Amino acid sequence: MTDASSSDFGGLPRERAGPLEMLSDLHARTLHHCAMLRQLAAHRAESGGNEQIRRDAESLLGYFNVDVPRYYSDEEEDLFPALLESMAGSDAVCLRDLTHAMTREHRALEAMWGRLRTSVAAIAGAQQCLLDSGEVEAFVALNQSHIEREEAELLSMASRLLTDEALAQLWTSMRERHHG
Repeated sequence: MTDASSSDFGGLPRERAGPLEMLSDLHARTLHHCAMLRQLAAHRAESGGNEQIRRDAESLLGYFNVDVPRYYSDEEEDLFPALLESMAGSDAVCLRDLTHAMTREHRALEAMWGRLRTSVAAIAGAQQCLLDSGEVEAFVALNQSHIEREEAELLSMASRLLTDEALAQLWTSMRERHHG
């Protein structure tokens, strides 16, 4: 793991770190945690709990309860408004539709996680509990499609449209949110 003096977010070196890189890194971390959730569901169904499973469940709780809500705020409070401000006319309508769709998906993912959280918390507490594999797969699938769309459309658009000043402002706000 990289120490705090050489990185800001997710192990990114300071010279490569920026708000869009951080969001992309958070996407990768989300997909990693989705894979962990799948493994947790499969392992619990096969063999019951052990210490590693409990630690994985704790990691999932921390990530989806703390990091993901911050990441959604990064987008909804900072990135989406900055993008909308950078555009005019019919382009802004198209972008507004995209950001509204992304926000609706954030709410759907939060609701899905809310249903899974109870079972994951029970596993973290070393209680016998099975995760609903259908709910896990639906959660993972929506995360994957959401992230693919954000990477392909939203972040690429942001890298083209946002000024250095807007990116710096976004970066400052995100750092404050994540490092208080």
